[in-house]
Amino acid sequence: MKETKETLIYILKRLLLMIFTFIVIFIVCFCLVRLLPLSQAAGPGKDPENFYLRMVALGRMRKDDSSKTGYSEVPVLQQLWTFVKGLFAPATFIDSDGKVQSLSRWGYSYSVNKATPPNDLLWVRVPPTLLINIYSMVFSVPLGIALGIFMALKKNKWEDHVLSVVVMLFISVPSFIYAFLLQYFMCYVLKWPYAVLINGTDWFSPKMFASMLLPILAMSFGSIAGYARYTRAELTEVLTSDFMLLARTKGLSRAQATVRHAFRNSLVPIFPMLLGEILGLLSGSMIIEKIFAVPGVGDLYLTSILARDYDLFQFLSMFYIAIGLVGGLIVDISYGLVDPRIRMGGGKQ
Repeated sequence: MKETKETLIYILKRLLLMIFTFIVIFIVCFCLVRLLPLSQAAGPGKDPENFYLRMVALGRMRKDDSSKTGYSEVPVLQQLWTFVKGLFAPATFIDSDGKVQSLSRWGYSYSVNKATPPNDLLWVRVPPTLLINIYSMVFSVPLGIALGIFMALKKNKWEDHVLSVVVMLFISVPSFIYAFLLQYFMCYVLKWPYAVLINGTDWFSPKMFASMLLPILAMSFGSIAGYARYTRAELTEVLTSDFMLLARTKGLSRAQATVRHAFRNSLVPIFPMLLGEILGLLSGSMIIEKIFAVPGVGDLYLTSILARDYDLFQFLSMFYIAIGLVGGLIVDISYGLVDPRIRMGGGKQ
């Protein structure tokens, strides 16, 4: 009963801290991006009048006859207040044709797709990001853990030394370097036909999967090396523990003792790492998606920054922040599930 109460208090504290952190980061992102000058070329498009009317409805601009465009920007803090109110009461405006138009509570994107709510753009971009990350995990997790187990069992032998150097090399090199090397060797040298993702939305077709192989490999190398290093470090420590000697003296073979006892104990730091990666599936990779022309969430986020698309950037930032904060809480709670000796907020018993 006491442990349950402590766990609930810990979770409540973390939730309150998450909300506070979310609000602070939200305000910082909101203010900083709006201090950048607005890209007029990307904004008004073919209908400048409707663009400015939308900006006025969103509380971003106000009419100013002394300005060249007839509009001037509203102070940032006033924009923040208008945005927060708009989350609960979406704005409407009368366009240049005299029609009443409603705006999404998140505003709208003016760079990627004119007058489209950011949440609609996000869900369209989720499938390729999600698939590439899932394929990468399916490939990298078992291979990385198996490699780490092999290195631990071959500790201080030549196999361990060679693989340790390779693992550190793959951890140290950024993923976009792998991307360029894969494109060069696979597409230029070996004539692989898919340097970038093919167009279309048939995500489960063999051709689409073939075009996904390069970004999947580029994202997998670092993960494989990371899992191998963590598994090797934890399993090596567990294999030298006293309870392993006791298990061997009771008649268990080395393989049985490793699988039944050592590996399970070494999962304490590995499982939360795996869980965090699962929760981050939707986050994507901005650089990898840009290099391989993947129309995913990461590419959309980078586009929103370059185009200074305020509402799109704000919505995606909130999306990323929420995933990170919730993921951190779930990972912390998972430690107690993997190892019952760990109490929330109280360390090991």
